[in-house]
Amino acid sequence: MTKTKFPLIAALSMVAGSLILSGCSNPTDAPKSSDSAAGGTLTVSSANFTESEIIGNLYAEGLKDKGYTIETKFNIGSREAYIPALSDGSIDLIPDYTGNLLIFLDEGADVSSPDSILAALPEVLKAKKLTMLTPASAEDKDAVVVTRKTADKWNLKSIEDLVAHNDELIIAGPPEFKERTRGLAGLKEAYGLVPSKFEPISDGGGPATVKALLAGDVTAANIFTTSTAIPANDLVVLEDPKNNFPAQQVVPVAAEGKLDDTAMQTLDAISAKLSTEELIKLNEQVSGDAKVEPKQAAITWLTDQGLLSK
Repeated sequence: MTKTKFPLIAALSMVAGSLILSGCSNPTDAPKSSDSAAGGTLTVSSANFTESEIIGNLYAEGLKDKGYTIETKFNIGSREAYIPALSDGSIDLIPDYTGNLLIFLDEGADVSSPDSILAALPEVLKAKKLTMLTPASAEDKDAVVVTRKTADKWNLKSIEDLVAHNDELIIAGPPEFKERTRGLAGLKEAYGLVPSKFEPISDGGGPATVKALLAGDVTAANIFTTSTAIPANDLVVLEDPKNNFPAQQVVPVAAEGKLDDTAMQTLDAISAKLSTEELIKLNEQVSGDAKVEPKQAAITWLTDQGLLSK
């Protein structure tokens, strides 16, 4: 990004003017330089499921510690809602997942490997006036999950094994799973899997989805692999030998020009510490018996990782 130098008086005048106008200015009118000093207001968001809110709080609290004024709009919805919100300046930053993000932006993209995904993402994001930072090693993939009882009854090991039961199969998942390329459409193309019914549940594979699965209201569900409900309920993640579900590293995605150097360094430091194991621990704190609020779980984790100065 181009560096711009101003005389001291002019710079001070600009700062004063920006403070006066900040209450009514459009977020997209904010300075574009990544050289600006830490500070200013950033709106941090999350998708409509718990893990995304946890990661959103990691970003929000980490940036707040560096002197930014943080506004939050958590649980904004699916990509169909938050990608346009990022592009139009309604929000500035959100956590996402590399593979599904690329497919959402380019259905025909090569998602055969993590490297191919990371190579393609910057350009497709740029077309939406968005940018990505360094992904974390933490990965949370979509999966088709069944109860141990169903797995034993039908001798299930992989998604392929479900095809023989299409006529009695009911799959639960978020509403968008019905239409997305790697949702039901992908499962049909890759495996010939066509359930008799799809049950939309808007909690991103969360408690309501798990409850429906355990109650027998559905026979399989789209649940993320870092869900603490999987070990807690002895659920079975079916193998995906044809790689319908691509790599899904956690990645900060921001509106172009909204993050200065300090903000980017702060987020990169968080991503560097966020492994799959750490993400599972955070999920367990919030969704397990402890019932810690996402914000407090984020503050504790950042403190333990040495990422907060206060």
